[in-house]
Amino acid sequence: MSSHVSHRRGVHPLFHSSDAACVGPQPGGPANTSLRPLTCSACGTLHPPAPTAVCPECLGPLEPSYPPDRPLPSTTALSRRPASLWRYLEWLPFEEEPQLSRNTGFTPLIEAPILAAALGVRRAWIKNDALCFPSLSFKDRVVATAINAARQLGLDTVGCASTGNLANAVAAHAAREGLSAWIFVPHDLEGGKLVATAVFGAKMVRVRGTYDDVNRLCSQVADHFGWGIVNVNLRAYYAEGSKTMAWEIAEQLGWRFPDAVVAPMAGGSLVTRLAKGFREVKEAGFTGDPLPRLYGAQAAGCAPIVEALHRGDGRIRPTIPRTLAKSLAIGSPADGAQAVRALRESGGWAAAVDDLALVGGIQLLARTTGIFTETAGGVTVAAALALARQGHLKLTDEVVLCITGHGLKTVEAVRSGLEEAPLIAPRLQEVEALITTT
Repeated sequence: MSSHVSHRRGVHPLFHSSDAACVGPQPGGPANTSLRPLTCSACGTLHPPAPTAVCPECLGPLEPSYPPDRPLPSTTALSRRPASLWRYLEWLPFEEEPQLSRNTGFTPLIEAPILAAALGVRRAWIKNDALCFPSLSFKDRVVATAINAARQLGLDTVGCASTGNLANAVAAHAAREGLSAWIFVPHDLEGGKLVATAVFGAKMVRVRGTYDDVNRLCSQVADHFGWGIVNVNLRAYYAEGSKTMAWEIAEQLGWRFPDAVVAPMAGGSLVTRLAKGFREVKEAGFTGDPLPRLYGAQAAGCAPIVEALHRGDGRIRPTIPRTLAKSLAIGSPADGAQAVRALRESGGWAAAVDDLALVGGIQLLARTTGIFTETAGGVTVAAALALARQGHLKLTDEVVLCITGHGLKTVEAVRSGLEEAPLIAPRLQEVEALITTT
């Protein structure tokens, strides 16, 4: 749709390009907050903003509440705003401009014709969140919304349970905003992700066990210390950051939808929020296109969502992760059932791929697009290939692959499979000899 959507009431004022000055948190909670209230998606009870993701009435999940009559911008107004996720403020859980993490989001959407040929589809695009600011993964989106919620709620310490990318993001965002951060990770996390967390000065704790053990511990930590654990008690605000990826895809394609979107699944939240974001774009009247088919990707060594979808019952059976893809190694995904439902309702599907295939996916993406992705991206590319072979992706399709993290985070996954560089003396004849034998 063109930018003439002028029937929308009101236009939010343009943002400044630099971060606003930070003000200190208010112990005991702020007197006023720009956070939107929370609604229980199970019983419908409305709750004031708070660091909780569970309804005290029925234990259902809480979601931000958006007034249907709120003023909304036109596409023209959106295009004039700075290139960050905050250009979609009216669809995020804040009534006023955020103070923190103002430069996150609006990552490139890159056409990949060689990869499209490999997939056997009409067009392929890479939504490259490996370039998200500041920590090079799509987790910067969710942390941007969570850290602003923490500040609004008067919390001066944030934290997370993480398989790696979220650890990097929380540590980086907390460092630049002057907040204390406690990061809890499984004991066997990749070395690159440990370094990329510790360098920001966060307090990092390695926990013996899987991510699910870490997550249970963090639920206790949030209750006991009152910290803002972004993916636990701030989850209602945190999760909304993911849907901005869908908004950006639609805008970057000229306010239209692709036929299909392939995304990795760990806890399942990204797939569910992509569905929500595309639905919001359509409800805003910005496109008349049919909603995209959504496809999920998991590693075969940890694929509870894929297995639930393939069985047809939608019930998540927890599993013990055994895969190179540590960032997807969540055996008991919190949003697994919702992800299954989102995939089904979109007309999509899901695939699980083994570790050898995911390494091949990393290499294929690098050699066809010049983009180096971590193991989750390798899973996404390999799953897209599998889905294409199975006939789910068609010759006429325009497909977007969501690449969610940078390959420098997991170099050990591909190092052993790469050819060692020859060592020569600084003589032209030795270069000629190499060329002759290549």
